[in-house]
Amino acid sequence: MNFSYQNPASHTFVPEIWDADLLTQFDPLLVWASPIVSNNKYEGLIRKKGDVVHINSLLRPSVGDYKLPDGMTAQRPETVDQKLPITEAKYLQVLVEDAERIQLASGNLNSPINQQMIRSLAREADTFMGNIIAKGATALPTVKATPENAPQALYSAILDMMLALDDNDIPAGRYVVVSPRVKRYLVEHPAVANSAAYGEGGVTANGVVARLAGFTVLSTTAMPKGADIVAGHKEFATYASQFTGFREGQSEKYRADYIDTLHLYGGKIVRYPELDTKKTDNTFDESKSTKGIVKASVEWDTAA
Repeated sequence: MNFSYQNPASHTFVPEIWDADLLTQFDPLLVWASPIVSNNKYEGLIRKKGDVVHINSLLRPSVGDYKLPDGMTAQRPETVDQKLPITEAKYLQVLVEDAERIQLASGNLNSPINQQMIRSLAREADTFMGNIIAKGATALPTVKATPENAPQALYSAILDMMLALDDNDIPAGRYVVVSPRVKRYLVEHPAVANSAAYGEGGVTANGVVARLAGFTVLSTTAMPKGADIVAGHKEFATYASQFTGFREGQSEKYRADYIDTLHLYGGKIVRYPELDTKKTDNTFDESKSTKGIVKASVEWDTAA
């Protein structure tokens, strides 16, 4: 379709090109919804709010003793169903006087308007996913921090999280997300300072601060209420996201052109048969915290 404001030489502009660029620039702004903290293996085909992605878990069969003349007893494979609902539908629409000028001058989405649209969408999605993860995490004891002991207390709390995950055989490739205030004191600890990623190529992507004790350490201002430190593995939280593409056209209400986009997404804690409680209806008890993610709050001394 050609719009009245387009020049004859530019009518071949294809809005779908924007989708890939949006994802490329959107992902580095994420922490909770980033591939470091959440997986996206269950996205499937998301077309509208209300879609549901089904996740099937296979229960581990039991091992029996072989005896004569009893022989063997066959077992039927049993699965547990989990549903990932696409609950969020967020849009942004901006009015401009000359949409074509913005498009052609910034096809890679580097214009200030497009950058702010991306940041707004990223913040909404990341806050949403952070709340999902923190709500499903297992709470550990509160960390008490003073100006004198804060670096060591916070470092010890992360080691306690490492132990809690070790006790449940959570695999390698773990993350820990901390608030900016926790980061400020944590980087004073020698073990963290020596492993800090400052200066590494691409360190600012997804808020990575350091790599420590098997964790990738990240920081964000989008911390859920009551959680200052969250640690886990991305296999225990899933994030499904779909952009429906950018549209542009003439506003019916104003003498201007519009550019808009729609972002559909959802998230959930993923359950595993060996770690979570199966109910009689072949679903997991999702009221219980997951053992694959732990969290702690920090009680700050007033002088810290």
